[in-house]
Amino acid sequence: MAEAPVLLDRAQVWRLLQYADLVPRLEVALAKFSRRSDSEEVVQPLRTIIPLTKYRGYLGVMPAYLADDDILCAKMVSFYQREEHCVLPTHHATVLMFDPERGNVTAVMDGTAITEKRTAAVSAISAKVMSCHIQLLMPAQAQVLCILGSGSQAASHYEVFTQMFSFKEIRLWSRRREKAEQFASSVQGPITVCSSAKDAVQGSDVIITVTMASEPVLLGTWVKPGAHVVAVGACRPNWRELDDDLMRKAVVYVDSREAALVESGDIILSGVTVFAELGEVINERKLVQSEKTTVFKSLGMGIQDAVSAKLVFDLWKSQH
Repeated sequence: MAEAPVLLDRAQVWRLLQYADLVPRLEVALAKFSRRSDSEEVVQPLRTIIPLTKYRGYLGVMPAYLADDDILCAKMVSFYQREEHCVLPTHHATVLMFDPERGNVTAVMDGTAITEKRTAAVSAISAKVMSCHIQLLMPAQAQVLCILGSGSQAASHYEVFTQMFSFKEIRLWSRRREKAEQFASSVQGPITVCSSAKDAVQGSDVIITVTMASEPVLLGTWVKPGAHVVAVGACRPNWRELDDDLMRKAVVYVDSREAALVESGDIILSGVTVFAELGEVINERKLVQSEKTTVFKSLGMGIQDAVSAKLVFDLWKSQH
């Protein structure tokens, strides 16, 4: 008879999931995903989305199986377009881990912390040098980091980007200045709250958009040539964070080409061609055009949740 599933709350997941452990595992997973046509080592269907029109929300189901690592996992995530002064969170998530041989659930854990950390980690991967043979997307002398948005994803991105890179200046903008001020006071290190998105963006080397916007908040005319943009929000085919001008002059990278062509309004509505998956660059199947403005459109993948959950579960087991 199978043992009862391990239950791990947000505090436990957050403590166990450290970027130093997570980033290299996600790099390997991204590489495997972009080799999936060569083998069956990664099985990940497109996420299923159920619209909750009455409440301006959505429920997503994201299963994944990594055969070589024997990881079977599924995340259920809800996300909502909240009114401006609503105190309810925009996202909730739960991750289930299964024994692939027997099919029973081995762990149920907070998926919101996993989503926050793995998303930020993949964003950072898009902006780092993987090896001495791969020149990736972040400008070598990046000095100014800009974050548009002040929610939980802004916090996790601030954390990993300040851990992995050295910036001389960090700027923040949010549509609600009081939230931006609260965010700035909650983090360690200097951060400038800007009065407009334009002020925050102009002159920035790396720009991260982590908003619930459905219309563009980042315009191409503000972005300096050679900057790297990480676009995390706008996960629906009719939502945008980036305007056509930026999308059409940038070289566009994604985590999953298949998902981007179905789910990303920034890509679908601008009509741009995806240059490469991030995993294709890691595998050296595509070279980075680092002299140009680059956009990494992140949608998130089930394999990212699976690898993260396995790391949390293994660390928990090693301590009990």
